[in-house]
Amino acid sequence: MNDETSPTPPAPLFSRFYPRVRRSVPDARAFASLALATWGVQGPAADAVILCVSELTTNALLHGVPPGRGYLLRIGRAGTAVRVEVHDSGDGRPRLAKGGVGESGRGLLLVSALADKWGVEPRDPGKVVWAEFTHVSGATPPPRGWPDRR
Repeated sequence: MNDETSPTPPAPLFSRFYPRVRRSVPDARAFASLALATWGVQGPAADAVILCVSELTTNALLHGVPPGRGYLLRIGRAGTAVRVEVHDSGDGRPRLAKGGVGESGRGLLLVSALADKWGVEPRDPGKVVWAEFTHVSGATPPPRGWPDRR
């Protein structure tokens, strides 16, 4: 992530690189579940974050990751906020689908509905697609004196 164009992710941070293979999406969901469980996030809040991880990693796999490359999933927490980032080296900028009845193209609509904020930031090469959940129930505040990097 380029510090000049992207905010510093919150801490603590879970981060894992995935290859461009279909099984990476369920692996990313399991990794997100582990991170959220570590922080005590469960129930509908955890479900929303995990669904967004699934959608963002699927988008990276199908549209963002060039052959022979992979993507990076980062999940961070600051206080009761959780931020999900998916870094890929592909060109293009994801956008919300406009109407229609097709079976694909709805991932960012789900992310937009579930996350408090989401966006896309440039990276060299590629981009970072992120989603933030500002008040996740069950997320325990960081210890006193923990740096707030929001």
